[in-house]
Amino acid sequence: MLEAVAGWVPGEPVPNEALPAEWGVDDAWIRTRTGIAGRHRAAPGMSTGDLAYEAARLLVADPVRAGSAGAGSARAGSGEAGSGEAGSARAADAVVLATATPDHLIPGTAPALAARLGLGTVPAFDIDAVCSGFVYGLAVCHGLVVSGICERVLLVGADVYSTWLDPRDRSSGVVFGDGAGAALIGAGRAGDPGELIAFDLGSDGTGYDLITVAGGGARSRSVAGPSAEGDEFFRMRGRAVYQHAVERMTGSCRSLLRTVGWDAAEVDHFVPHQANARILRAVAERLGIGARRCVTHLDRVGNTGAASIPLALADADARGRFRAGDRMLLTAFGGGLTWGTVALRWPATTAPAAATPPTIAPAMTAVETTTVETTTSGAVRPDSSRATALDGRNGS
Repeated sequence: MLEAVAGWVPGEPVPNEALPAEWGVDDAWIRTRTGIAGRHRAAPGMSTGDLAYEAARLLVADPVRAGSAGAGSARAGSGEAGSGEAGSARAADAVVLATATPDHLIPGTAPALAARLGLGTVPAFDIDAVCSGFVYGLAVCHGLVVSGICERVLLVGADVYSTWLDPRDRSSGVVFGDGAGAALIGAGRAGDPGELIAFDLGSDGTGYDLITVAGGGARSRSVAGPSAEGDEFFRMRGRAVYQHAVERMTGSCRSLLRTVGWDAAEVDHFVPHQANARILRAVAERLGIGARRCVTHLDRVGNTGAASIPLALADADARGRFRAGDRMLLTAFGGGLTWGTVALRWPATTAPAAATPPTIAPAMTAVETTTVETTTSGAVRPDSSRATALDGRNGS
């Protein structure tokens, strides 16, 4: 069962007007092609593990503290979103981190995250399904709980794409942002709010070269001599990726809808990976899901990789958009190629009421949505970082 979700993005927004002049793009050009008005960038020295920690600590408590104080109240102040009345932090007995931008090639980032959260020697590991990572992670965490291996698993999707981008590559530079989203997965009963009903996962390795960072791995290191210039940077073949993303997410959603016996009209909220507005709109139109049922967040944060779906969920729920038991369809596509879809019922949750004032005008020209008129909810940190969080007291 999905119990709770939280999100965190670093620093102040970087609006389209603040992007490098040498890219030769303006605000209208970016909004029209991507639906993005701004994104967030991690500060120098801030890594994926740091962002993952900020999102995770909004949900998870040190098991010693949690045990000594009941569920353990989530503290307000010092930029920590939520309040004692808004929910409670809880312990987790495993950590799964979905990321394509780990702190190091070796070791994985999840064990250090678990230690930093005070969770002790719980099992912890990374998964890399690129932008499909959060959906893949939900399936992995569901399996850990259903098998009886774990009682509650912390899933974090976090990426710091700014560290992988070629400063000369405007096509990726305008799209990607940094962020982290966290979720708690626990045991529950079929039919209850929060139920993870079914999954559809897939991959096609024949397209592995469409989204890559060629340098740094065993393949490049196995060849004598220096790496080719630019191999250390993220590369994406945009047109081919667009076609695959639309086809794969649409097909996966249709397959899963048949599996669970839902008509597209019965889906209360459609939450696709926040790649760009054109992809989101194309998939929704093919499925017959209207714009008012589509949850979007990319206008304010861009494409945040594995963090995009939990960030969108946390933001929308903090605005009071979801109700317990709502039928949700989440879908994603990423490098590999990978894709996946999950059908679930939204948990009973309590979102904090704090909100930040608008800082970036909504990208109304690119995508029609009911959420672009407001901005990311959450407490403002002294260092200008922003957080959104929600905590499910009764979800299972």
